[in-house]
Order: sequence, then structure tokens, then C-alpha cells
Amino acid sequence: MASTPKIAALIVAAGRGTRAGGTVPKQWQPLCGKRVIDHTLAAFQRHPLVDRIIIVLSASDMAQAEGFTAQGCLVAEGGADRAASVRNGLALLGDADLVLIHDAARPCVTPQIIDGVIDALATDAAAAPGLPVTDALWVAEDGAVAGTQDRTALYAAQTPQGFDAATIRAAHAAFEGIAADDVEVARAAGVAVAITPGSVDNLKITVPGDLTRAARILESSMDIRTGNGFDVHAFGPGDHVTLCGVDIPHDQGLVGHSDADVGMHTVTDAIYGALAMGDIGQHFPPSDPQWKGAQSHFFLRHAADLARSEGFTLTHVDCTLICEYPKVGPHAAEMRRVMADILSLEESRVSVKATTSERLGFTGRGEGIACMATATLVKL
Repeated sequence: MASTPKIAALIVAAGRGTRAGGTVPKQWQPLCGKRVIDHTLAAFQRHPLVDRIIIVLSASDMAQAEGFTAQGCLVAEGGADRAASVRNGLALLGDADLVLIHDAARPCVTPQIIDGVIDALATDAAAAPGLPVTDALWVAEDGAVAGTQDRTALYAAQTPQGFDAATIRAAHAAFEGIAADDVEVARAAGVAVAITPGSVDNLKITVPGDLTRAARILESSMDIRTGNGFDVHAFGPGDHVTLCGVDIPHDQGLVGHSDADVGMHTVTDAIYGALAMGDIGQHFPPSDPQWKGAQSHFFLRHAADLARSEGFTLTHVDCTLICEYPKVGPHAAEMRRVMADILSLEESRVSVKATTSERLGFTGRGEGIACMATATLVKL
């Protein structure tokens, strides 16, 4: 039985992409809460058969390299043109048998497209996805239609373009000139390239409107989860309360097995709820003495880390404290800052606010503080 081939993905991100507009190259532009390149990278990180990822960056973008190496990727510096950049990436293939060369500006590539290329490489030295041209093609002169072009057998080229590693290395070593893509390099070396199914959604971001279209495509396949949390702590002896990580002077404290931070507890439960993974009591049982007096940021970090380990991005939390006193408003900004730091979120994605119960119920009688919270998680 033949051994399973080692497969590398080579993501080319050295272009400048000026037609896409914006103040930075298209691969660095924001898309659905991340950068374009982050979506592209994630598609290959999730694929079970890809065991090495190489990213080729422009010399002016090499400051970004550390963020990718921290994720286990290899980084090469780009060359004077696309072919030179790919050659620099191919130098890092190591013992990979197959390589999938992909444009960073195609963030909507699907597992099915990647699988199609890999399957074809079982019998062919090269394969790439293509999309049959279905629209009528015109020939223009001076801005007017001067004729038509037969579209029979025409395909729009896409990536990833897959190759036997030794074959494409040799083809690039022998190639001279400028190539539109790696299929052109392979064909110049006499290598036959199989066409595999592409997709209209596997677009290459080129002009500003493509970012909007890519966002629609990605959002349609998102796993969006919302979780709710609710918690209550009674007042007891003490000289301060801790709410959302901030100590507020008060003539009473809050009673709890840990530090009784009702705000952090509630947000933590909201995250666990979005994951459908129980609550604080299940992860940190109050019957366990090791959690006696524990600071609640430990629980909150655990929930956020668990979400990331499950492939989710925490995009927003909203926390409402319910009490007559102490006054929360003067401390809300600091609470947002502390929570945002723990959750690795921008402060603009963390909401902390307060309300009273109009002196009704246990909070209205000053017997304790309640809190409710919502957390939103997204997986692409």
C-alpha cells in the first residue's frame, strides 16, 4: 500500500493589490472581523491532509512574519515577481511530496475545491481548479463590440494549483520570464495539468466590490453562536465589591466561593453557553477547595481559551449589572478595559452597563447584585 503523501500549502501574499483600493494591500484588508489572509490561511489550517504551510510575504511586510511563525507556518520573503516569490516558497518545502500553491487573495476557497486538486494529484503531476466560461465573450475596438470570441473549452483559472513537488521545482528552475500563474510555468516545462472543479465563490479579491462579495460568501457559511449568562451574589461583610475585575469601595462585599465577581461569572457562563459546554459550576466545582477565593479572571480566560480551541472567534460581549448600589457608571470604562484585555478583544466589542430594579425584588432591597450577559462566537 502506498504511503500517504506529505502535502504542503504555499500561500502567495507578496503582491500589492492596488486595484482593490484601501490603504493597505488587499491581503491585509479587514474581512468579517479578520484580515483577508487570515481567512485564507484558516482554510488550509483546517484541512486534515495539509501538514505544512508556507507563506510568502513582500519584503515590506516581513514584520508580519512573527504572527505566522507563531501559528506554525514557515515564511519566505517574496521576489521581484510572482514566479520568483513562488520559487522562494518552494525552497521551504522540505520533504513534502505535493504542494498546493494558492493566492492569499482567495479567502473563500472550500475544502471541496482543495480535495478535488489533491484527489487529481493521485494520478496527475499537476492539477488546478477551473470554472467553465458561460458568458458570451466580446472582442472590443474603441469601446464598442467588434465581434465575439468562441467560449467553447474556455475556463477561468483558480487556485490552489497543485503539483508534484519535484516536478514544479524543476519547472520553476527552468522557467524564464513572467508567468501569470504556476500552471503556465508547468506547461512551459511540458507538464500536463488536469482541470478540477472550481467555484464561482472561490473569487480572487481584485476590486473593492469583491470584499463585499467575499463577506457575503463567508457569512453564509459561518457558525454563529449566541450564549446567555445570569448570576446572583448576595451582599455580606466586606469593604468593597469586585465587578468585572474592578474593585469598588462599598460598605459591604459579595459572598461567593471565589472572589464573587458577578460580572465576570456571568460573561463566563455566556461563553460556555454559546459553546453548549455547561457553566462555571461544571468546569470549576464550588465543592473543590482549590477554587476557594480564586480570582474570576481565571474562569473568564478559561472560557475564552476554550472557545478558541474549538475554532470560534469571540466577537462581542454585553454585560448588564443589576443593583441599586454601588454606582457602576463611574467605573464602567475601566471594567470594559479590564474585560477587553482578558478576552483579547477591542474595547469597542465589550459592553458593560448597569440598571436598577426600581427598588423591587432582592436587588431593590439592597440584598445583592444580579447580572445578565450575552456573548457572540463565530466560526468560519
